[in-house]
Amino acid sequence: MSNRKSASVKLFIRRIFRRLESLFFLAKALLSERNFIYLASVVVAISCALAVIVLKSFAHNVFIYANYANSYLKLPYANSLFPIFGILLTVFVVKKFLDGSIEKGSSRILFAVAKKGGILPKKQMYAQIITSSLTVGLGGSAGLESPITITGAAFGSNFAQKYKLTQKDRILLLACGVAAGIGAAFNAPIAGVLFAIEVVLTDAGISAFIPIIISAATGALVSEILLSRDVLLTFKQDLTFNFHNTPYYILLGILAGFVSIYHARNFRKVEHFFSRFKNNTYKRALFGASILAVLIFFFPTLFGEGYESIKILSDSHPEVLLDNSLLQNFQNNPWVLLAFVGMIVLLKSFATGLTLGSGGNGGNFAPSLFVGSYLGFFVAKSIHLLGLSNTLPIANFTIVGMAGILSGLFHAPLTAIFLIGEITGGYDLMVPLMIVSSISYAISKQFDKHSMDVKALADRGEVFTSDKDKNILQSIDFLKLVDVGVATTTTDKTLENILDLITTRQPIIPVLDDNNKLVGIVDFEAIRSIVFHPYRVKFTTVQEVLTQPIEVLHHDDGMEAIMEKFERSNQDLLPVTNNGKFFGLISKTTLLEAYREKLKELIIE
Repeated sequence: MSNRKSASVKLFIRRIFRRLESLFFLAKALLSERNFIYLASVVVAISCALAVIVLKSFAHNVFIYANYANSYLKLPYANSLFPIFGILLTVFVVKKFLDGSIEKGSSRILFAVAKKGGILPKKQMYAQIITSSLTVGLGGSAGLESPITITGAAFGSNFAQKYKLTQKDRILLLACGVAAGIGAAFNAPIAGVLFAIEVVLTDAGISAFIPIIISAATGALVSEILLSRDVLLTFKQDLTFNFHNTPYYILLGILAGFVSIYHARNFRKVEHFFSRFKNNTYKRALFGASILAVLIFFFPTLFGEGYESIKILSDSHPEVLLDNSLLQNFQNNPWVLLAFVGMIVLLKSFATGLTLGSGGNGGNFAPSLFVGSYLGFFVAKSIHLLGLSNTLPIANFTIVGMAGILSGLFHAPLTAIFLIGEITGGYDLMVPLMIVSSISYAISKQFDKHSMDVKALADRGEVFTSDKDKNILQSIDFLKLVDVGVATTTTDKTLENILDLITTRQPIIPVLDDNNKLVGIVDFEAIRSIVFHPYRVKFTTVQEVLTQPIEVLHHDDGMEAIMEKFERSNQDLLPVTNNGKFFGLISKTTLLEAYREKLKELIIE
């Protein structure tokens, strides 16, 4: 009987989706292209907001349960066990149901924009929700915002693919999903818009703003209606700015910049360490999760996203932070609390690296806010305890610090400023937010050219940056421009055999071995003195005149590296290899022509 009911429910849901699809196809036929994009931005935003509600509610309820278990058992290790189960379950789901792989981090969105034409796999519409809820919901020390943005981007990308929209509109709807995700997760639509423009669409035009604004507002509205405010990161304090405290805010900005660099580099080191365990996923998960459990045992606030502890720090009784920890009996000692907070600032990067490196899924958005709040509290409390100022508002520094680390890690100062402005319910702290965010960003940018999420991809030329010329180059798929039908030869041939192969279009002849590997080249310029002597042409072998190319291009070279090789070699034609074997020849002229065509397309748009 239950099987029949289940089948009928599934059939009912399928019918609803088919009718909705029919309505959207009808709308596409009746509406103008622009109006259909507006409609699509609303649909994508609602889908993303519902995913946010599921994720946030699950993570919040598990946190409440874990704290209830701690209070009941009076033991600090009760919530240490949850992350182990969560990470192991995540690895199991990925291995058994998601083809053994899942793309993590917002950098995957940027990669999809730069190299995939805005196409994200369908499984990203549900894979991120399932895996991140298991990891972060069960206490993994990471954030839900990166999975949320990937989910939103996947909704936008697949909606565009379903209704056969252009690549430009597909990337736009992808950005709409990202904006809706941030807008819904924080009830901060302006921050959602700025994040999509500042991080995802580095070359966005004015026409892209309206759909993104609609999505961010829709996502925030759905979140406001359906999601409890207790789940969101919100503050109720009356926050004001005293200009006399400006030097201390400058100090916080400087420290935030250096802590951002520290966090990013330590996180990458931990993740790189766990890359050794590629063939032993369960061993990696158990090893990393066990170390994380030990950290949470001593520092319980590393459990989960940590938003509840941020609220505690900004409250009038921050000593509550030591509840259910080994230091619970020292709650009245402000120096113990300060040392506890300082240690967490230093350890959060390791906790997040362990969570994601061992196989869990999450992001660094929430950890950046977490570290920023703890750093802000540490700075203000230190100034208090050292007697430098007794009137410094600790809550203000706790809140402004979040913008400093977010700006430094993600290189997104505008997003940081307006996100904190929105979640505090006002803009009274706008000046210190600007000071701290801009200083932190400047310092972080000085040491790390790219943000922590995209550094590896940017170094390989696989993601767009603020450099527009570089972006155009990276958008060119040079393998499609390679001439694969070129004439080749082998070392046992004579010049007489290959002389008729040399043309103005192909002045060099690649020399290959039996395995199709490039041995060298015969350059017409190098043999010019021989070709007019019939005797020498007849009896000179290819082996005698072959030379090594000045540069060889590889199939996975980025466009920036390719253009550098052309400049260094001062050649117009270079050989290309693919996985060690000869692939073809490509000319610099062809690449520059492709660049001009791309530039024309952007100007027309």
